[in-house]
Amino acid sequence: MDTKSQNSNMLLAFLTLTGVIAIVAVVGFFMLRKGPEIVQGQAEVTEYRVSSKVPGRILEFRVKEGQSVQAGDTLAILEAPDVLAKLEQARAAEAAAQAQNEKALKGARHEQVQAAFEMWQKAKAGLEIAEKSYKRVKNLADQGVMSAQKLDEVTAQRDAAIATEKAAKAQYDMAKNGAEREDNAALVDRAKGAVAEVESYIKETYLIAQTAGEVSEIFPKVGELVGTGAPIMNIAILDDMWVTFNVREDLLQGLTMGTEFEAFVPALDKNIRLKVNYMKDLGTYAAWKATKTTGQFDLKTFEVKALPQEKVEGLRPGMSVILKK
Repeated sequence: MDTKSQNSNMLLAFLTLTGVIAIVAVVGFFMLRKGPEIVQGQAEVTEYRVSSKVPGRILEFRVKEGQSVQAGDTLAILEAPDVLAKLEQARAAEAAAQAQNEKALKGARHEQVQAAFEMWQKAKAGLEIAEKSYKRVKNLADQGVMSAQKLDEVTAQRDAAIATEKAAKAQYDMAKNGAEREDNAALVDRAKGAVAEVESYIKETYLIAQTAGEVSEIFPKVGELVGTGAPIMNIAILDDMWVTFNVREDLLQGLTMGTEFEAFVPALDKNIRLKVNYMKDLGTYAAWKATKTTGQFDLKTFEVKALPQEKVEGLRPGMSVILKK
């Protein structure tokens, strides 16, 4: 009786063990079965940095992080006392050049022209006398009454008078045509150019949005000093959004230039349609998958970018995008 009971217990134990092994095998089969490969990417946007050409102190911010802006909006105002001082200097130089130009036109300019005219008239009178003397002496020399030496002397005097008259005429023409007026006008133009240059720097103290977008990050605080070209804030252009994936090359099947596919956005709990527009290997610095131990080859990683085929409401930079392969 005890032997029969003992045999029954052993059979029951054996059947129980067999059942457990079968259950574990079935569960293991389903759990260890290879599922779809998950490729995780994220949404990204184009950003541009806002900076200034002039150093200064942050006087005021007109926007906050997360605020939408339009092209032409004022983002921040800098205080630049050094530039303002240079502007005053440039304006003073312009005023001095303008005064000098007006003085030349109204005052000494007329006196100089009159003096040059008088000198020219005096030279013309001397030339007329020299011409008459030359003609008389030449007539007498032709008649044999006057010596050749005397003719040479009056000829030299006439030639000198001609040269003197030409020089006086040139001086008068220079004064009349306003040589100094042109010089002073050039000085005024240079001074105005200096003022315009400094005024352009003054405009750079007002930081203006170049393109519509959203303020993603502001770096300095109000009152802080910033240098020339230092970044002050980033503007994200939300209309220029794409999704980027790092895909191992053995998973690139079906992902070629121009390929359209669907991916899942967990934050929005929805699928979106994308189109591949960029592919490039990430180089040797990227993660590789070693397979040489199995007699195969290493697998490189590629960066794949894809554009949403329609505007996705609520899609933000940094959100995860899941692709199942």
